[in-house]
Amino acid sequence: MAVELDVFVGNTTIMDEEVYQLWLDGYTVNDAVKVRMEGGVLDECEASADVLLSDTMDQYRTFQMCERLLHSPAKLANQLLFQIPPHRQTVLIERYYAFDDAFVREVLGKKLSKGTKKDLDDISAKTGVTLKSCRRQFDNFKRVFKVVEELKGPLVENIRQHFLLSDKLARDYAAIVFFTNNRFETGKRKLQYLTFQDFAFCAGQLINNWTVGAVDNMVEDMDVDLDKEFLQELKELKILIADKDLLDQHKSLVCTALRGKTKAFNEMEANFKNLSRGLVNIAAKLTNTKDVRDFFIDLVEKFIEPCRSDRWTAADMKLYLTHYTNSAHILDTFKHQVVWDRYMGVIKSCIFKMYHD
Repeated sequence: MAVELDVFVGNTTIMDEEVYQLWLDGYTVNDAVKVRMEGGVLDECEASADVLLSDTMDQYRTFQMCERLLHSPAKLANQLLFQIPPHRQTVLIERYYAFDDAFVREVLGKKLSKGTKKDLDDISAKTGVTLKSCRRQFDNFKRVFKVVEELKGPLVENIRQHFLLSDKLARDYAAIVFFTNNRFETGKRKLQYLTFQDFAFCAGQLINNWTVGAVDNMVEDMDVDLDKEFLQELKELKILIADKDLLDQHKSLVCTALRGKTKAFNEMEANFKNLSRGLVNIAAKLTNTKDVRDFFIDLVEKFIEPCRSDRWTAADMKLYLTHYTNSAHILDTFKHQVVWDRYMGVIKSCIFKMYHD
């Protein structure tokens, strides 16, 4: 009995994006087949379960062979084994390096060491991200960190060039590298309300304004290490709280500007000195590594929590910090305006982002 077959021969590697995502998410072949069947793929393709299993296994094998190339994305464009169109390569790379916000939130600021990797079982159980996916994401963070650690030039651009990522994803990785290098504390209970994107925004502010790269754009670790000279200069701001006359004058200027503009005025006036001491003391202590690590905890404890307990709105916060910052320029004996603006510019941006009223 003669059997007719339609045969198509091509050299473009066929990759189903849905199956690729299932592979990235750590599904086994059998679990991936179940998901595809529940999605109605058999009806769409008029295929049998055996064919679907075979197709899924074949694609999983292809992804596993591609994985070593994805570790160095530039190699994907230059290899001849897989004929993958450029637009599809972009999708493969972007998705491979994508991560779950719930996962990164658990490891942000921690050392990317074997000790942290041992905790991935617990993180997987807590976040609902499969262990295989947790490992991929962790290894990606570590790989990017190692590659860009000693490179000169802007951090985001280095990540984009070496890993061929989109600008948004490269910026997110820059935040992860920055937090890992400086070991910022993000895991304390008081910080749990903050999302990864909250921290990533703050990282961008710190990188653009407080790092060595903010003043010299061609040094090693320029966007990773905080500018030690600037941190030393921040000690000069203590005069704002140490000099009683200056403190009283600053309070008077701020309160005059705020009076009649907010329902929280009485609380602002009563707490001015405590709030000012909080912000200035954070600045003065940043020469200590431990205090750098506690930067976000200190912002919450010394400023955000007191304001929240007095029921300030986000608009109140913006109004207060704007006048608090600007009034320092009118103080006759205060001579550190440049350092003050460099410091308060970041502080204002971070607090606005972190203050969820």
